[in-house]
Amino acid sequence: MIHHSNENTLLDDANSPDINKQLMGAISSDFVLVADQLKEASYQIRTRGFSEFPIFVASRRDVPIGQLLIGADELSNQWNYKATFVDEFVQRNLIGPESVELFKENYKKPDEYCCLFVVQGDFAGFVYIPYPED
Repeated sequence: MIHHSNENTLLDDANSPDINKQLMGAISSDFVLVADQLKEASYQIRTRGFSEFPIFVASRRDVPIGQLLIGADELSNQWNYKATFVDEFVQRNLIGPESVELFKENYKKPDEYCCLFVVQGDFAGFVYIPYPED
């Protein structure tokens, strides 16, 4: 995670190994259970014109960001998944307005990767997980 000019800015440096290894390990097995639903939700968010940059918030506890898409235990998963987009992160000062372009430049292809904002304990960060191939 990189902090840019705004101390309220949270950005990922494209899955830096040090920070994201822990988050990727924590979420990977759960992600497989919900990947198809998240991929479809990402497609719907983009094709309906809500945002070109969907973000899914993954957490075990309730966090006040996004709209609940998949609750824990809904698909034998342990995490909650909420749908949102970059605009809400800017509104909540999680991404500074001056860093939006940098976020968009680093955003990976949404048909191939899921942009997850993983909240685990007191730590939170962006990770991109490839969708399983059919």
